[in-house]
Amino acid sequence: MNWDQIEGKWKQYAGKAKTKWGKLTDNDLQMLSGKRDQLVGLVQERYGIAKDEAERQVNDWGNSFSDDNAAQRDENVRRDKSRGAGSV
Repeated sequence: MNWDQIEGKWKQYAGKAKTKWGKLTDNDLQMLSGKRDQLVGLVQERYGIAKDEAERQVNDWGNSFSDDNAAQRDENVRRDKSRGAGSV
């Protein structure tokens, strides 16, 4: 998923970030407002990991939403096709 989309819907994604990185507080997530670089920095700081590892984790997390969206689109297409099949 495009990071601009995550940033735009940060309130929806903040809970998922909290699930992934439990050491981040609600206040941390609120202050981030979806800023990728700040999330990387906080993950790096709280978990004591290298910046490249924190970036990999954040990228993988963000990319996981693309997979979710693709699966949802596929399901919607299947549903639409099945609805249309009976109405000729």
